[in-house]
Amino acid sequence: MPEVKVTIDGIEVTVPSGSTILQAAERAGVRIPTLCHHPDQEVKGVCRVCVVEVEKSRTLQAACAFPVADGMVVRTNTPAVREARRVIVELMLSRHPENCLECARNMKCELQALAEELGVRQVRFERKLKDHPKDTSTPALIRDPSKCVVCRRCVYTCEKVQGVAALWPAYRGHETVVVPAYDSDMIDVVCALCGQCIHACPTGAITEKDDTEQVWEALGDPSKHVVVQTAPAIRATLGEEAGLPPGTLVTGKMVAALRRLGFDRVFDTDFTADLTIMEEGSELIHRLETGGPLPLLTSCSPGWVKFIEHFFPELLPNVSTCKSPQQMFGALAKTYYAEKFGLDPADIFVVSVMPCTAKKFEAARPEMNSSGYRDVDVVLTSRELGRMFRQAGIDFEKLEEEEFDDPLGVSTGAGAIFGATGGVMEAALRTAYELVTKKELKELDFVAVRGMAGIKEATVDLDGVKLNVAVAHGLANARTLMEKVARGEGDYHFIEIMACPGGCIGGGGQPIRTTNEVRERRIEAIYREDKRLPIRKSHENPAIKKLYEEYLGEPLGEKSHELLHTHYTPRKRV
Repeated sequence: MPEVKVTIDGIEVTVPSGSTILQAAERAGVRIPTLCHHPDQEVKGVCRVCVVEVEKSRTLQAACAFPVADGMVVRTNTPAVREARRVIVELMLSRHPENCLECARNMKCELQALAEELGVRQVRFERKLKDHPKDTSTPALIRDPSKCVVCRRCVYTCEKVQGVAALWPAYRGHETVVVPAYDSDMIDVVCALCGQCIHACPTGAITEKDDTEQVWEALGDPSKHVVVQTAPAIRATLGEEAGLPPGTLVTGKMVAALRRLGFDRVFDTDFTADLTIMEEGSELIHRLETGGPLPLLTSCSPGWVKFIEHFFPELLPNVSTCKSPQQMFGALAKTYYAEKFGLDPADIFVVSVMPCTAKKFEAARPEMNSSGYRDVDVVLTSRELGRMFRQAGIDFEKLEEEEFDDPLGVSTGAGAIFGATGGVMEAALRTAYELVTKKELKELDFVAVRGMAGIKEATVDLDGVKLNVAVAHGLANARTLMEKVARGEGDYHFIEIMACPGGCIGGGGQPIRTTNEVRERRIEAIYREDKRLPIRKSHENPAIKKLYEEYLGEPLGEKSHELLHTHYTPRKRV
């Protein structure tokens, strides 16, 4: 590609032809503030915060969208540029609430940071807030249109990345706001509740529903036996809430911190991830042998499950009947664990720490109560748990590492990799190979299903049995794959779907800011966790073996079906 020379604030740089001024400035080491711009999205150029002076141009230009030309001279720090940026931000603030200290995004709000960077100390325009009520209709997300800056980043994510298109700009001029179709509540539209819009949003216009007070109340109630489970992805992301770099593994410190919060037992969702492999792997083998509906579609991701209920209800018979690891854990905590330790299940309060906002919706589904009680009482995102650590004054880095409690805290590397796209598939293949062939699998790493490619396909040889598999992450990729399946193409036997880009490490409840670069570093950490564990196959987990011997009997048995399996329901498209 031909290159051009550009001068940015007196610094000459060479960049590929077609680059934007913003990209050239990055090459020159010059920071230009942005708001609607996102490194993983297409250029929108709607906020104009990134305006610069271009020599011989009569007006200021948006650096994120304006292409460079050979010999171009750009100035990013003139009085006119600084004043224009301040005016733009002041206009946004004149329509924005002033309750920063009450906002979930306080200190992590891009508008707040931008105002500080530009030295905005007063708003010279009449304040007039947007007259749109807060939407609290779902158990997962809260939408506050009064904080919307109409950057359209959530619109892009919902339509292009997730293929759902539940959010759109409505009305005109300064009354423009992003809302669901017909200005409906979120619970009444096709929203998958995946929370990817939260990562896209620069402000607090969309946040997770905060359930921390319920957990504090339970922890303070001496009549409650409060247990916590932590999802596979959390150990690779929670450190970011304590200021550690993305990709830092904090498994042992996380366990120690949870004990200091006051939980009676600290357990690991990786345990029931291993259990999911036993049940789902057996379900796959059963369908292959009996001619059941194929391909078998994974059911671990609740955002994906809600998506297929809305958009592909005809394929629901293909979805695994297995509950997710979160819900399996809750059912076992109030049955197997309660019986084993002589506890009244009515007194057991199960808290999940999850990377996913849709897990809050999943826990509230009416069918998730096979123990006779609600399987999971409260779901916290990693962000909410981070807030609880800060409220408790826990110095994360100074903690000594501790181990999970038995028996629901024993897990394998296969359970750990559930946190990354392709991980469920890889964990299942490690077990399926040995269950089918009765031979030891020498090479455990199925690299064909790893990585950030949107759709990955592979054929696995199970000692003469050819298994065609596919993996998709992000709901737009899931839609593409499901359309192919609906047309009868692909001849797949097993498909893993994760609603969020990168899998659970990129979930809607993960630390702000989650970008593709951050996702890749978290994925690397997940595979490091797998490598370091002494057992890397789900069916070799001794605690899982004991669970079947003492309580469940066998995979797909009567007790397993009662507690660990469920059904799903077609939903309307609005």
